[in-house]
Amino acid sequence: MIGILTAAFAPAAALLLFFYLKDEFEQEPVYMVIRSFIFGALLVFPVIFIQFVITEETNAGSMLFYVIVQTALLEEFLKWFVVLLTVFFHVHFNQRYDGIVYACAVGLGFAAMENVFYLLADGLDTAFLRAVFPMTSHALFGVVMGYYLGAAKFSSRKNLFLAAALIVPFLLHSTYNFILLYFSSWSYLIIPFMIFLWIFAMRKVKAANIAQKEAENNMKWQFS
Repeated sequence: MIGILTAAFAPAAALLLFFYLKDEFEQEPVYMVIRSFIFGALLVFPVIFIQFVITEETNAGSMLFYVIVQTALLEEFLKWFVVLLTVFFHVHFNQRYDGIVYACAVGLGFAAMENVFYLLADGLDTAFLRAVFPMTSHALFGVVMGYYLGAAKFSSRKNLFLAAALIVPFLLHSTYNFILLYFSSWSYLIIPFMIFLWIFAMRKVKAANIAQKEAENNMKWQFS
């Protein structure tokens, strides 16, 4: 069991630390980040319950419905909702990059707990692939979500960016699921997609830091 917990949580901790240290200005309190990670981990249980209810109580049995609604939309909506509910209005969410840290923490908490269940079922032999693909994808979906949440926090176009914070990760997640479930030779497509996802997410990291730098420079100019 210790091996499974280590295999599930160590990659999540490493990825979270990576994006945490990418903050070029004021890094978030560690307890707030851990809090978001725990909220993300707890999300696995309502997701499992809702997916079970949908499967057992409705006739929505198509694979496409599963890919789009039961996984991508449900998971990204709940992660988006948790970040919005628990940290978006918090005093520590005071910079554009903060959204990336907190949304990434929620996503990685979810992925780590999800991995525990998969590794219990499939064994440690799948740990590497689980870390490279599902774990990393949830982290990157979180980065993208967090970028738009940070933009929403400090923009007059709040509703537009809040919508983008849900819609863009949902589309990325749906594409990821679609590749895995609909293509027998999925590795030929998922690797280019993951490279694209890394590039896209890292550009959001850079953009958030640049936007924060510009905001601080404008503030200094106003008070100089």
